[in-house]
Amino acid sequence: MQCWTATNIGLIRDENQDRVEAKKYDDSILAVVCDGMGGERHGSQASAIAVREFIERFQAGYAPGLDSEAIRVLLTSSVSAANSVVYTTARLDFHSFGMGTTCVAAFAEPGWVSIVNVGDSRAYLIQGGEIRQITSDHTVVNMLLTQGKIKREEAASHPQRNMLTRAVGVERVVRPDYYHIPTEEGFMVLLCSDGLSGYCTDTEILGVIRRSKLDELPQALVDLALEKGGRDNISLAVITG
Repeated sequence: MQCWTATNIGLIRDENQDRVEAKKYDDSILAVVCDGMGGERHGSQASAIAVREFIERFQAGYAPGLDSEAIRVLLTSSVSAANSVVYTTARLDFHSFGMGTTCVAAFAEPGWVSIVNVGDSRAYLIQGGEIRQITSDHTVVNMLLTQGKIKREEAASHPQRNMLTRAVGVERVVRPDYYHIPTEEGFMVLLCSDGLSGYCTDTEILGVIRRSKLDELPQALVDLALEKGGRDNISLAVITG
């Protein structure tokens, strides 16, 4: 099992407020992508804290041979740990008030991948020649789509398209979504911030995956987002097995 990561400031932003990190545990891999928000440098602070706290909490609780329920508890508690520190930090300094971050993380082990997410950073599963979005965006637009109040073609230009309904560090308690999915040999998991998924279609992403070498894929996906305007920070992690 292998993992590659990439991050890029994009062509418009003054600062990269995304963070991405991956760790290998025996024959398993943990990867985390966070996209900070809060203005000035506070989004960067929020995402950096979240990734650090998530990884530290996971490492403190991980042991080889944990069953699926233990992994679920460990991943969701790692999100909660990140949430608590970002939330507390924001309230200790009024300059940081309101900062927060998205978070999507995947723990891939032989035969399975477990995923948690808060916000609109996404996880995709690519296997059998197809791409499938696993996570559901915690956004106002996605909520309106689910409720049937807007049509899918309206979503891209909706005035609330970037408004989150959930984020790490904004409220005292966070509610991450969790997924536990079987994988086949040759699978791929893509985690990314909306600097990629917000400007590139699933078909475009799959096209780059199909024609790129694995070690060149992260940069090829960054290049795709830059070609589409690079209007946000771009961060991603690719896990293959």
